[in-house]
Formats: sequence, structure tokens, C-alpha cells
Amino acid sequence: MAFLARLQEGSPVRIAEMFAPEVDWVIAENPAVPWIKPRRTRSDVADHFRELAQGQQADPAGTSIGAITVTDDEALLSGWLAGTVRATGKSFRSPFTMRLRVKDGLIVGYRVVEDALAIAAACTPA
Repeated sequence: MAFLARLQEGSPVRIAEMFAPEVDWVIAENPAVPWIKPRRTRSDVADHFRELAQGQQADPAGTSIGAITVTDDEALLSGWLAGTVRATGKSFRSPFTMRLRVKDGLIVGYRVVEDALAIAAACTPA
């Protein structure tokens, strides 16, 4: 899946190139997690992945995808996310589900469900 390759590559601009100019974006907001906020445009998507990389160090050993289901215009992924928040040094691990909707070869819908409380706790200083 090209999207996963772009994520692994880590370039926010190259990741954002896979998204439509306007995106239906949903990740549950939590004020304690600075990179999780409303996004609507391709530029916002690049900002998200830039802020995510600045805010946390991913843990490849703790991050995994357990299932991928792809239809004509949708992909569902589930697995585990893990990382360390740079500002606090705290680690987190969270199950996740991601739903991507595609139109004309571009991602038009992006939904992520994760353990927002675990990630917020890692973002909160002791």
C-alpha cells in the first residue's frame, strides 16, 4: 500500500501529496495532544505529519499493523501505535483503527480511532 510506504518514508509533504485538496479528517481531539486538531486541507495534512514527527518519536518495534482490508474506494487498517513524546519523555502504546476513503486516486477521507487518553497522558508532564 503506497500510503504506508509514504508514512514510513516520513516526509510530511510527500504524505500530503496522497491527499485531495480538501479532506474529511477526523481524529478525536484532546487539548493535551498538540498535533491532534482539526485538519481540512492538503497543507493541513502536511502540518499534521510535521507536528506529529516533532512531537513524538515513533517506536517501530511497538508499532504494527495486524489487519488491512481494501475495497474499491476504502481501506481499513488496524494495529498498534507506540512512541515516546519528546516534550515529556513518556512512552505510549495504543490500539488503532484507520479508515481511508479514496476518490480519483487521492485520499478524501481520513479517520483514526486510537486510545486518546493514553497518548494525552504521555503528553502531560508529571
